[in-house]
Amino acid sequence: MSSKVSYEKELAFQADRRKATTEFIKIASDLWYDKSIEIVLFKNQVIDRNVSDIIHLHEYAGEFVQKPISIFDSVEILRAINDIALPPSKLDIGKLTYEYHSDDNNFNNVKAFVIDKLKNANEANSIKAKDVVLYGFGRIGRLLARELMSKTGKGNQLRLRAIVVRGTPNTETLEKRASLLRTDSVHGNFMGTVAVDSENKALVINGTTVHIINAQSPESIDYTKYGINDALVIDNTGVYRNKSELSKHLKAKGIGKVLLTAPGREVPNIVHGVNHLNYNPDKTKIYSAASCTTNAISPILKVIEDSLGIKKGHLETIHAYTNDQNLVDNMHGKYRRGRAAGLNMVITETGAGEAVAKALPSLKGKLTSNAIRVPVPNGSLAILNLEIKNQTSLDGVNTILKKYALEGDLVEQIKYSLSKELVSSDIVGTAAPSIYDSKATIVSSNGKNIVLYIWYDNEYGYSHQVMRLAKYISKVRRFTYY
Repeated sequence: MSSKVSYEKELAFQADRRKATTEFIKIASDLWYDKSIEIVLFKNQVIDRNVSDIIHLHEYAGEFVQKPISIFDSVEILRAINDIALPPSKLDIGKLTYEYHSDDNNFNNVKAFVIDKLKNANEANSIKAKDVVLYGFGRIGRLLARELMSKTGKGNQLRLRAIVVRGTPNTETLEKRASLLRTDSVHGNFMGTVAVDSENKALVINGTTVHIINAQSPESIDYTKYGINDALVIDNTGVYRNKSELSKHLKAKGIGKVLLTAPGREVPNIVHGVNHLNYNPDKTKIYSAASCTTNAISPILKVIEDSLGIKKGHLETIHAYTNDQNLVDNMHGKYRRGRAAGLNMVITETGAGEAVAKALPSLKGKLTSNAIRVPVPNGSLAILNLEIKNQTSLDGVNTILKKYALEGDLVEQIKYSLSKELVSSDIVGTAAPSIYDSKATIVSSNGKNIVLYIWYDNEYGYSHQVMRLAKYISKVRRFTYY
């Protein structure tokens, strides 16, 4: 075959692939906006992605499962999903495509295969939409607002109704808050619209009114005046940390539950996927989503503890600087954090080692921890140096982590990286709180000591863990197929 003929075939294939990808995007969008069925590809979101993004995600998926994941197959399965009656759901098209081509698939017909795989969907409990109030509008608060509004769909899960801020809302402050929501120096532009309604002291986000409320204390607000009832308040201020302080939210009219986006005292500290099922949403009203670092390391530590056993270990987190540090050298309540964040690596403490024990009691007293803040605005790395009980190998560790990333209760939490070139900027915008760097793992010659490198977007990945926990405690989790 001549090189010209071969080249023409390649061009034709690329055109067909891009055309199929366009259909993939349309069906996925229709499923989401018409039926509240969210499609993901091995945990990666596909809504608001372009053609090149979807093609790259399919290439990653094929490399991950070591079997081609074709866009043409994905489209065929999406068509079948669109043709059957399903409740609001979250479905992994990558897993479905992989299973369709597995050796134990006895179906020759795609629609029959999809019906069989999703046969339990209609047994899922019906859900009632939950109003949400963001108490605070900082880094995490704005990311939560973005995610809540971009994933509102038909509004049958979490509905952002209000944001509580300091200072009386006026045209100028509303415009400033709108601008901060529209654009972000780390995470880019918000894929939606944000307008200001000065008369009603509100932001209109994607055409939906979100009230901006000023309050001096949580208990002083009457949310029912805004049509808000039995809401979940997500406190992202960091001001209130213990049970008595957080209980003030429950004294406000219209609030039913509280979720803190920081480590809490005297309240359950939850890492979704690890210990959230230990608490009944019908009986527990106040929760903490722990810290970003705790959410990054706990899923990995659970896998290692359950599979190999942990004798002891040390955690070192190389963490992006935060708003708690100084921009230039100045006085600070903690040693070293007063030095310019953008110019220095700063040794500081982290409570993540002890906090893990709240999610994984078997690790109590087994881990030490410390932190180094470094001059990057986002994207962090946890290094786990562990002495394990059962001997293993590099292939053994990677096989274990890959299995958990592909199936089971931690698929939302663990992303398995195959890249030899991964750096911190690459992981910004990753929804999984734990990104396992399979190419960096070290195993000692005796197989009893391992060093694991866990990347995490300390803002975006953590925000998604907050969202997962919020859905659980609000009882609006849909049928999922991972």
